[in-house]
Amino acid sequence: MHDGHRDRVRERFLKEGLDHFEPHQILEFLLFYAIPRMDTNEIAHRLINTFGSLSAVLDAPISELVKVQGVGPNAACLLKSIPSLCRRYQSDKSETGCILSSTEEAGNFLLPRYLGRTVEMFSAILLDNKNRVLHWSVISEGNVNSTHVNIRGLAEAVLRYNATGVIIAHNHPNGLAVPSAQDVAMTEQIAAAMSAINVFLADHIVLAADDYISFRDSYQYACYLPANP
Repeated sequence: MHDGHRDRVRERFLKEGLDHFEPHQILEFLLFYAIPRMDTNEIAHRLINTFGSLSAVLDAPISELVKVQGVGPNAACLLKSIPSLCRRYQSDKSETGCILSSTEEAGNFLLPRYLGRTVEMFSAILLDNKNRVLHWSVISEGNVNSTHVNIRGLAEAVLRYNATGVIIAHNHPNGLAVPSAQDVAMTEQIAAAMSAINVFLADHIVLAADDYISFRDSYQYACYLPANP
């Protein structure tokens, strides 16, 4: 690359941000900070050609990233950290204390926390009696096909934070935000377990990419939740 190229790219970033960068240019810029003496433009093109898109590059396992010529462990770790950093940034802006008074608010609370997740994750929003968030807790994680729901772990989290209500959530990483028969059975099981400790199961939200469905708001699935107190 020509002398001063990296400086020009940095200056462009400082003036414009990344909004007008092409996907390979974003990767090129990021790789500046992990690969000091190579042409990261070529490496960025190889990454896009290998995985197909910017998001696919960032979602790729480190074991696959390092197979691309020019990508070492440091560069792979940097790229792999971006989705996690984005999740942390978004969730940090809506931490505990907010009140979830609608399904839309609950969905907006959860979506950033599931951003870029490539495996199923079961989590819970623990609420007080005014629907104020006490804590968001990851209860269990599984593979891309299923997640083992630890009801005992959920009950322990609820009791630890003295929650009176809970919204459970899980994702379908490679599917649609449509509950399965297994999801329905899980909901019924959790509703019974929460009822036994006097905790209200307010909703079960199933997420996929930037979409979600609420059991509570669905005519087909609301019957699997306890009635509003």
